[in-house]
Amino acid sequence: MTDMAPSETGPARRGVLLILSSPSGAGKSTLTRALLDTDKEITLSISATTRPKRASEADGVHYHFIRQREFEAMRDEGELLEWAEVHGNFYGTPRAPVEAALTVGRDVLFDIDWQGAQQICGAMRSDVATVFVLPPSAKELRSRLERRAEDSAEVIDRRLRNAAVEINHVGEYDYVVVNADFEDCLNRVRAILQAERIRRVRQPRLMADAAQLVKDLDAV
Repeated sequence: MTDMAPSETGPARRGVLLILSSPSGAGKSTLTRALLDTDKEITLSISATTRPKRASEADGVHYHFIRQREFEAMRDEGELLEWAEVHGNFYGTPRAPVEAALTVGRDVLFDIDWQGAQQICGAMRSDVATVFVLPPSAKELRSRLERRAEDSAEVIDRRLRNAAVEINHVGEYDYVVVNADFEDCLNRVRAILQAERIRRVRQPRLMADAAQLVKDLDAV
């Protein structure tokens, strides 16, 4: 009898579809950039949109820019994992590249709100891990929005009202982290991703190896 060797059929694991959600100002976008910069196994999902391309944007990098007729056809044929209409323009996530990435063991990161998370979970729940990022306090969230110096007082007040609506959906998420200290929060999200990567359902090769091990033990 020879020692069991790892199976060489297919990828070592199936990828993780990691969703990050948070109210504006809680640090979700900064966490997203940090994960992408430090983990080469994860890629950012690129949405399709019907809005015009800006001068600083590149097709296929920032968005897939398509005509409304094409978007509606993709939506009607079930080719989008999630979609929404924002200010008269449509945004959505093409299903095919996400499924292709997961199949070869690549993780896909989504920076989306609770509504998009609900749609994606409805379409691919077994592949999804959802994380909600909370600010440490309402006072700190307001302070962060004010320090960004991007919005008027009226817009900040609207963002805070929206934050209350978004936080009401925290119970729908698999994990919740508080972004009081950025490095600590980032490490917690990394730990979540690492744990999700080794879930049994994402390691078909390992399950085959375990079955072979049982056969080998029977022959000992």
